[in-house]
Amino acid sequence: MMKFQFTYGTAGSGEADAAVKLITREELKEQGGAVWIHPQVDAELRRLYAKGLFKGERGQKEAVATLGLHPGAQALFVGYGGVTADELREAGAAAAKALRRLKARSAQVLLPSGVLSGNADCSTERAAQSFAEGLMLGWYERPKRKREHDKEAEQLDVRFVPEAQAGGGDAAGARWEAGMKRGELFAEGALFARDLTNMPGNELIPEGLAEYAEEIGHRYGFDVEIIDEFTAIDMGMGGLIGVGKGSAHPPRMIVLHYEGAPDSEDVWGVIGKGITFDTGGISLKRADGMEEMIGDMGGAAAVLGAMRIIGELKPKINVLAVIAAAENMPSDRALKPGDVIVTMSGRTVEVVNTDAEGRLVLADALTTAIRRGATRLIDIATLTGAVEVALGNVATGAVTNDELLLQEVIRAGRTSGERIWPFPSYPEYRKQLDSDAADLKNSGGRHGGTITGGLFIGAFAENLPWVHLDIAGTSWLRAARGWESKGATGVMVRTLAELLSSR
Repeated sequence: MMKFQFTYGTAGSGEADAAVKLITREELKEQGGAVWIHPQVDAELRRLYAKGLFKGERGQKEAVATLGLHPGAQALFVGYGGVTADELREAGAAAAKALRRLKARSAQVLLPSGVLSGNADCSTERAAQSFAEGLMLGWYERPKRKREHDKEAEQLDVRFVPEAQAGGGDAAGARWEAGMKRGELFAEGALFARDLTNMPGNELIPEGLAEYAEEIGHRYGFDVEIIDEFTAIDMGMGGLIGVGKGSAHPPRMIVLHYEGAPDSEDVWGVIGKGITFDTGGISLKRADGMEEMIGDMGGAAAVLGAMRIIGELKPKINVLAVIAAAENMPSDRALKPGDVIVTMSGRTVEVVNTDAEGRLVLADALTTAIRRGATRLIDIATLTGAVEVALGNVATGAVTNDELLLQEVIRAGRTSGERIWPFPSYPEYRKQLDSDAADLKNSGGRHGGTITGGLFIGAFAENLPWVHLDIAGTSWLRAARGWESKGATGVMVRTLAELLSSR
């Protein structure tokens, strides 16, 4: 595992393994322009540009050996299009991938004046946060279980150095340092969620997920409730028990209480789906790709990652985090299609597909949050394959009963570089969940599957403001992309943290 040490300033900015220069196409087009690293090193980059081998496009990178002409062995040029959070986050990720390939353990990042001073759309703090996030998130690769374990964690020392013409003085430096530290916190929360989601199913079971939550709670002083299967039965959690009873590993309902505004009655309820492995149950999934179902607790990981950030920043709000953890397995005890269960809310559900299990445990999780005082609700879940059909792996799908709350979430996602796309929730979709045997059934069929899956959960929101985020397409990638890693991406950690901490 790599540790990052970020510093800012010119003092002691001597030799490093690599000097990182952010560069735009406009700079490359200039004839005989300013010196970037060293005239001869710069000349090599201009030669590559003239031949069309380096265009300074977003995320493009080129390493040039300095051959002793500049402190450090490599000059690393990274293309970016302008001072926006997404551009800088992607530039940071591109730099990280190149530094990793070069086996660098120290780097100087030269800050152009436009980046250091920020602008109306991207402040200095936001620029620093985004670039730091990009470096840390872009460096990450899924850890391998090896016969020979790696030695102690290595460290990458990154020093941000203003270029000679960069202005702003101490004030700009202070703003950069503040944003840099915030970016480090946000990235650490997302990396925690990635590591948790990437864990094999034989290592992470519902009880283990509860232990991770307890550790976070104890570290930051949250009140923690771990509701075991016996208490869950007593409390009438038919959805959680129904899904979990097919496994040898019993389910858990996990609750973290953060009280940052004790005089306020406003309580944010953030709810995560924590299916630590999903076979589909009796409605068994296909074998191809089932190994990726270790990631079916990506929503729970996002909630825990965000709560780590909340614990560090301590915003003046109240947050109730609820995670429904279970393992969905086929056995002689498992739920069967056609079974009718009674949820914690008292609503009855006809189970027509045991692979639509996430919404069953989330039904009880919403009721748990509401009974503990939540006044607005956001649930995060790898809920449906249908969202990937509709949006691919590019955007998270959203369903809501409150447009204002949804727009707040979308704005936070835009700031974090995590796209969210709303689906309609017309009454006709809700009618697809009507059941002849119970209050509702747990699947409305193939048509509009993302919407009906979300509306099933919304039926348990008790008319409170509620947003459902379906991350089934965005929480797991089969190839790395920008600052998003192959495997678990930790999506929605930073969006949740941005939403809650900036209030």
